Amino acid sequence: MNHPNIANPGEEWDPRSPTVLRDQIAAYDDMRHRCPVARSDYLHWSLFRHADVLRVLHDPATFSNAVSAHVSVPNGMDPPMHTEFRRIIEPYFGRKRMEAFEPVCRRLAAELMKKLPTDRPVEIMSGLAQAFALEMQSAFLGWPAQLHEPLRKWAIKNREAALARDPVATAEVAREFDGYIREIIAERRRQPLSDDVTSSLLQQRVCNRPLEDEEIVSILRNWTVGELTTISASVGILVYYLAEQTSVQDQLRQKPALLPDAIDEILRIHPPLIANRRKATQAVNIGGRSIAANERLTLMWASANRDESVFGDPDEFRLDRDPADNLLYGAGIHVCPGAPLARLELRVLLEELLRRTARILPQADGAPIRAIYPASGYSEAWIVLEGASEQRVAISTEWEEAVSG
Repeated sequence: MNHPNIANPGEEWDPRSPTVLRDQIAAYDDMRHRCPVARSDYLHWSLFRHADVLRVLHDPATFSNAVSAHVSVPNGMDPPMHTEFRRIIEPYFGRKRMEAFEPVCRRLAAELMKKLPTDRPVEIMSGLAQAFALEMQSAFLGWPAQLHEPLRKWAIKNREAALARDPVATAEVAREFDGYIREIIAERRRQPLSDDVTSSLLQQRVCNRPLEDEEIVSILRNWTVGELTTISASVGILVYYLAEQTSVQDQLRQKPALLPDAIDEILRIHPPLIANRRKATQAVNIGGRSIAANERLTLMWASANRDESVFGDPDEFRLDRDPADNLLYGAGIHVCPGAPLARLELRVLLEELLRRTARILPQADGAPIRAIYPASGYSEAWIVLEGASEQRVAISTEWEEAVSG
């Protein structure tokens, strides 16, 4: 079961070897076949199979989420505290808030689209994905535009610290974010009560007490990391997939109602989130491997969502799959509470992109540069948006009729 590129003989694979980082998805597919429960110094026990990951997700008593040394609300908590915090968090992603946010989301997406050049190459990560994530996050939380650039730089430093597993850098990055948020919190408290998300959090209570500032900061940090990393990765993956798979692009132009299912399927094929952590609360056997109490586990989403035993050919694009099998947003009590917001943002973005272009194509002379763990997707990907203005106007009109119809 040894991997050909390992850091020391005690490892069964090296998540940071050049072979793995060259193509993470292919490497995880290979591990799922050869060593589906594998040990490494970097990720401890890694689970690659869908069934093993699902087992962990549905057994929070045996597999704890409390793996961080810092306050992590709510994803770093176990019941009963996890239950209490989910109760106040989930309404922020409820139907009424999503309906109210959709026009804002569409306006911001349309404004970003207008800035994209047509009929010449554009780099989709810096040109659209990262800006989209920042705009959406700030608008949803009610944050000022002047925070965009500091947050963009912060997201880069956060990724670098996570990649290095540097506790000093990680702590410094966390303090920097805390400083931004504490300033916003102080400002909100000086203002009349508002119903924007950040102001509303200040009024929440848990276990019959107000939320502590540290808890509010943690909630906002988790939401921000999810938006600035996972959403931006998702945008890059989706747009480049459509550029390469013109038949899928054509299908979605003709039937825009298919977009929600198509987005989930594309992000199953190429997951935007690589992994998540757990800790065993007792000795347990998984996949024939004995895992001791307190040992760490890494759930490899990017492998489990491509498991042939569940999905057949993992690269086949199909819209008739059982959505319950797709672990894009997790499963069990820790399923992502922000999934409705993510789905809204990605759907609206693709609606606006498709309605304003005649064709999306990959740049002819250059393969995309893949992101590396803990990131997924691309760090750089060039495309061409085709379509004269007259064509885009006609397409836009037809698209509006199709969506409204």
